[in-house]
Amino acid sequence: MQNRRIFFVQPPKGPVTPACYDVRDEPVPEPQDGDVLVRNIYLSCDPYMRGRMGGTANYPGSRDFPLDEVVPARVVGQVAESRNPKFKKGDFVWGFLGWELYSLAKGGGDLRMIDPSLGPISHAITVIGMPGLTARVGILDIGKPKPGETAFISAASGAVGSVAGQIAKQEGCIVVGSAGSDRKVRHIVDVLGFDAAFNYKTVSSIGAALDEYCPNGIDIYFENVGGETLEAVLDRINQGARIPVCGSISQYDNPEPSKPKNIGNVEAKGAVMRKFSIYDHMDQYDDFLPWIAERVMDGRIVYFEDIVDGFDNTIDAFIGMMNGDNLGKRLVRVSEDPTLG
Repeated sequence: MQNRRIFFVQPPKGPVTPACYDVRDEPVPEPQDGDVLVRNIYLSCDPYMRGRMGGTANYPGSRDFPLDEVVPARVVGQVAESRNPKFKKGDFVWGFLGWELYSLAKGGGDLRMIDPSLGPISHAITVIGMPGLTARVGILDIGKPKPGETAFISAASGAVGSVAGQIAKQEGCIVVGSAGSDRKVRHIVDVLGFDAAFNYKTVSSIGAALDEYCPNGIDIYFENVGGETLEAVLDRINQGARIPVCGSISQYDNPEPSKPKNIGNVEAKGAVMRKFSIYDHMDQYDDFLPWIAERVMDGRIVYFEDIVDGFDNTIDAFIGMMNGDNLGKRLVRVSEDPTLG
C-alpha cells in the first residue's frame, strides 16, 4: 500500500501557496513493538498552523514546522494495526499526527481514544476537542463573564469563536460577533443565537459598527483577528474588561505584525489582556469532555463542520480557510468514515 503524504518544504513569503508543500507517495510504514498504525479519516486545517510556517510572529514558545517533514496536524483516524496493548485494530482515535493517509504513532504517541457514542467522530478534533476547549478556557477562565455584560467575538463563525460566543451567551452575556460575509453573519445570529453580528468588510467602519451593536461598551473581547478590529475594540473597552487573545489571523501573513497604537488603553482601563495557548490547559481536557459533549448532544451548543472531501484537496482546503471561505471548522475527509451511514 502507498501512503500519500504532504511535506512542508518552503516557508511562505506572505500568504500560503501550494509551493509551500510537496506531495509524495511512500510505502505505508510497518509498526514495531509499541507502535500504532492509524488510517487517517479527518485532517484538521487550523489558522495557528500559518503561525508556525515562518515569516511571521509566532505564538510564545512555539516552533516553526520543520522543513521537509510531513505537515503536523490534529487527526481523527482508525487503528489499522496495533502492536500496543492500549489500542486494538478498529479503535477510533485522535492525536497530533500529520497530513497523510496513514500515520505511525510510535509507542502509541499521544493518541486518545474516541467514544463514538458522544457524537460524530470528527467532533474529537472540533467542538469536543481542542477548539471547544480553547473557547471554554478563553471565555470562562480568562473572560470571567457576568450576566448583563457585553461580549464581542471576532471571527465568530469560526471553529473557536462560534463556541466562545455560545458559552458567553449561556453565561448571561449580550453577545455580538463579526465575520467576513453576510452568509456568516446570518449564521451567527440565526443558528448560533448571538444577539447581533456584522460583516466587517461592508460596514462603514468597525468602530462605527461596535458603537451601534455594543452601545454600552465591551466587557469581554475574544480576540481572533488583531489589526483594525483589535484597535477599534481597545477604544471601547469598559473598566476592568477582559481580553483573551486566541489568535490574530489578519496578521499571520505579515512579517512585521502591526501593534495597536492604543494598547495603553488596557492599562488605563484596568483591563486584562492575556494571550494563551491551549497546550497549557490540556490538564482540563478530561473534565471538559463530558461537559461539552452534554451541551452538544442536548442542543445548547450548535456546531458546524465545513468538510472538504479528498486528500488531494487538502492544500486548497487550507488556503481557502486562510482566505475565509469556510463556515465553521474546516476539515478534510481523506478516507471512509465507517460510522456514517
